[in-house]
Amino acid sequence: MNTAILHPNVQQFISDHLNTDISKLIFKGSPFNNITIQEIATQIVSKKKSEKKLPTWFQTENIYYPPKVNIEQTSSEVTAKYKSSIISGDSLIDITGGFGVDAYFFAQKCKEVTHCELNTKLSTIVNNNYQQLKINNIKLFSGNGIDFLKETTKTFDWIYIDPSRRNETNNKVFLLKDCLPNVPENLNFLFSKSKNILIKNSPILDISKTIEELNFVKEIHIIAVNNEVKELLFILEKNYKDDIIIKTANYHKINIQIFDFQYIIKNNSTFSEPKKYIYEPNSAILKSGGFHEISHQLNIEKLHQHSHLYTSENLIEFPGRTFILENICNYNKKEIKKYLKENKANITTRNFPETVAQIRKKTKIKDGGSQYLFFTTLKDDNLKVLICSQVF
Repeated sequence: MNTAILHPNVQQFISDHLNTDISKLIFKGSPFNNITIQEIATQIVSKKKSEKKLPTWFQTENIYYPPKVNIEQTSSEVTAKYKSSIISGDSLIDITGGFGVDAYFFAQKCKEVTHCELNTKLSTIVNNNYQQLKINNIKLFSGNGIDFLKETTKTFDWIYIDPSRRNETNNKVFLLKDCLPNVPENLNFLFSKSKNILIKNSPILDISKTIEELNFVKEIHIIAVNNEVKELLFILEKNYKDDIIIKTANYHKINIQIFDFQYIIKNNSTFSEPKKYIYEPNSAILKSGGFHEISHQLNIEKLHQHSHLYTSENLIEFPGRTFILENICNYNKKEIKKYLKENKANITTRNFPETVAQIRKKTKIKDGGSQYLFFTTLKDDNLKVLICSQVF
């Protein structure tokens, strides 16, 4: 960590060049004797990436930024605040601390937080930033979080883990047991240090397979931001044996769509031909697999077992997008274009044999406009096109 970067003149230079072409800036070289242009470029790129993702850091003076990969891998403030809302107690240890965003928000809820980070340089950066953020109830340990737990006599109300999705050879992995640290392998030991464990997982992780890898899963939280799934959170409670609850949250600019259900794999949906309103679940629900619970809880019907579109005659509040059905037609270019207001539309496929790209190539329908076309399969297994307009 080059502390010269924190000099007021350097900080001003970084702020003044947030929107500058980095390649051109690097070509000019560094205007400061004791700082390389590469170091300055790292600060500019990472600070710019933090503007929307980490506004608290962006707006605080003398924040030192790590390489952009650390900013890309860290939680956003939105998801970090959510995680802090589901824990309680006096003490928490984050054994995979990273840039320290999660620990910062956990410290708003716990009296004492311990941040462990294997990367010594990153740990030093986090220490500086916590001082600038005026947070004083976080203790930092530079080293392996599992080793820290083995050496300490303390127990904690919570253990938080965000396993690295890359193995020792830096290849991406997709099973929890292949991540670092290996949570399933260390689970018994971890439960000797805390009764509650919160694990942040990749959005692509398979929920049912992960449940099989773990013990005592109590809750699964699926967090989406603007309809993009960002995190899967698994809460484990020692000796928990009751039903697993799945909680989904989709953060929009104006509201949060919430939908919770009990994790039971059963089909309790009812099915119908398309009615006046068509509903498309948000990405968090689609990831959760709670397709039948949507139908059961909200008393609306599915269009097909595998289509994951829903319908009703009366308008309901729905955790996703809502549309008014204008027309139904066959997958036929001429027939579809009869109902289009212009030669463009927003196209979505649900349980349909062709991709959006293939459909656009065949129909020559451009992207955009006010109409939405759902290419899907109905309950009688017939392929149909639903022509809709969105309800705002």
